[in-house]
Amino acid sequence: MFNTVLLTLDLNTKESWEKALPAAIELIRTSGGRLHVMSVVPDMGTPLVDGFFPSNYEKLAVEAASKALDKLVEEHVPSDIKVKQHLAFGKIHRKVLQVIEQTGCDLVVMASHRPDRVREFLVGSNADRIVRRSPVSVLVIRS
Repeated sequence: MFNTVLLTLDLNTKESWEKALPAAIELIRTSGGRLHVMSVVPDMGTPLVDGFFPSNYEKLAVEAASKALDKLVEEHVPSDIKVKQHLAFGKIHRKVLQVIEQTGCDLVVMASHRPDRVREFLVGSNADRIVRRSPVSVLVIRS
């Protein structure tokens, strides 16, 4: 049913993939399709905040994230699963939406923590932004 599944995850939070990754693998096993695994290194949001970080912060952060993503895929994605990795730097929801379009995926699988009304009112959540704007179905797994 779903031939191309995009799994989004936060490399710093095991809860973002420990339940979502097995679900995505099961969907891909059923369809015989391809799994895309994506993580985004978030930017700092504003030049004021960005100024407190070293000038090579983006390069170092992306290099560390790339190694962590390689390790996660190697250790947790079975060898019989066709997988492609994606790593981006920037606004999380924007980068995920770009990869949805680029890959032509059928489904996005992502984890989200239990809603916190105050936090969501103040800052929102990336899962919410992706669900509202995604051109394809999104499976949100509660962590």
